[in-house]
Amino acid sequence: METEVEILRRELAEARALNEALRTGQVDAVVGEKAVSMVRLHEVEQELHERQKELEEKNTELRKAYETLRNRSLELERTNDELKEFTYAVSHDLRTPLHTISSFAEILQEDYEEKLDEEGRMLLEKMLAEAERMNTLINETLDLSRVSRMEVVRSTVDLSAMAKRIMDRYRQAEPHREAEVAILPGLVARCDERLMERVLENLLSNAWKYTGRKNKTVIVFTAESKEGKTVYAVRDNGAGFSMEHAKRLFTPFQRLHAEKEFSGTGVGLSIVQRIIHRHGGRIWAESDEGRGASFYFTLE
Repeated sequence: METEVEILRRELAEARALNEALRTGQVDAVVGEKAVSMVRLHEVEQELHERQKELEEKNTELRKAYETLRNRSLELERTNDELKEFTYAVSHDLRTPLHTISSFAEILQEDYEEKLDEEGRMLLEKMLAEAERMNTLINETLDLSRVSRMEVVRSTVDLSAMAKRIMDRYRQAEPHREAEVAILPGLVARCDERLMERVLENLLSNAWKYTGRKNKTVIVFTAESKEGKTVYAVRDNGAGFSMEHAKRLFTPFQRLHAEKEFSGTGVGLSIVQRIIHRHGGRIWAESDEGRGASFYFTLE
């Protein structure tokens, strides 16, 4: 199929041929058996000139867009390098003093516990617990950084089998806990197995944690098709949360429950969201406070 410029060039050639035929008196030699007037010749030349000018402008815009994209790519590379340096600094500069604090606290507990009164022992236990919590927070902060840079390697993954393995571990850790766990069989997805295990581990561990005060734990992992997409869901009958605070769920270090009620760092769901986004999907939640929560996600 001819482009506009090619059509104009053809018409221009025909017009010029006609002009030459008119000049020499050889009207029968009109190219393409068209009678093109001198006015049309001028119009075609003008249109061709305008099209060429438009093409030059488009090429200039494309070159500018390419240069902008290249600069942003270089900027992104620099940002990633800085992020790697920051990750190392967090890993080294924060872990070292934290390890020292933990070591001294453990020495106090082992060698001087008998010399401490009840309040002193309680404070020492709190110190160790907070040091462990800080270590966990550092690890999860580093994980949050890593998942944004990790390569996504997709394969066919049996999510049902993965969810069952995860839940089996929790049930074995608390064999006397009454729990009903329903996992829809045959849930298979094209995803990064390592990253998706982090997703299910976090969502299912949250479901297990927040149902801990119920007489009976109920956890469901299922999926259904909506508008041509598979929507996966993890549901529980736990503590739930107010939908007024739903926007804070995936913000790093934001927690909807007090530490004394349910332990945590507030980073896990942020990691989950980034992994889902790396897979081209989205994640959201619905809940009725005190009556459980449902987390939904899609994958591309």
